[in-house]
Amino acid sequence: MRHGKSFNHLGRTASHRQAMLANMANSLILHKRITTTVAKAKALRQYVEPLLTKAKSDTTHSRRLVFSSLGQKEVLKELFDNVAAKIAGRPGGYTRIIKLSQNRLGDNAEMCIIELVDFNDTLLEAKNAGEAKATTRRSRRSGGKKTTEETAGEGDSTAEVVAEAKPAKKAKAATTEVSAPEDTDSETLKDGETREEKTAE
Repeated sequence: MRHGKSFNHLGRTASHRQAMLANMANSLILHKRITTTVAKAKALRQYVEPLLTKAKSDTTHSRRLVFSSLGQKEVLKELFDNVAAKIAGRPGGYTRIIKLSQNRLGDNAEMCIIELVDFNDTLLEAKNAGEAKATTRRSRRSGGKKTTEETAGEGDSTAEVVAEAKPAKKAKAATTEVSAPEDTDSETLKDGETREEKTAE
């Protein structure tokens, strides 16, 4: 039964689990990505992300708190000098879990890679390229984009077309203003036929 099981014990005693997570956190901070099982990666994410948040404020108190969990000076230096500078603008979610298709051969455990988000250069470059592409505006015209020289060259011709179109509109307005009197009949008459004959029909 799982009464009061609020986290994954990973089949270990409390001291063993604590030491294992501390070692995995040290490896993750030093190498920026490690390969492990999915269950351990999820437990590690809950363990290491509060430490990364504490590292964003570089005070003696936060250094002592993080050192009490990690226990290695080299890792502490790497965390507060390099990692904290990269994650300073991120409000959370410092790690990423990428599941692998191949399970472990011995026990068929699900394997994954857990990495620090801001240190994956390939995905960061792809994201920046995607954002740059998304910011370009699309035109509703069927033609492709035109350079500034082409648009400058077309400026004169478009001005002429507009200038020609304006008098045509005025002429059309002038013709519509002149209309037939209201009492006249608009039906056409045949040759030699008078209006009275037409109305008699």
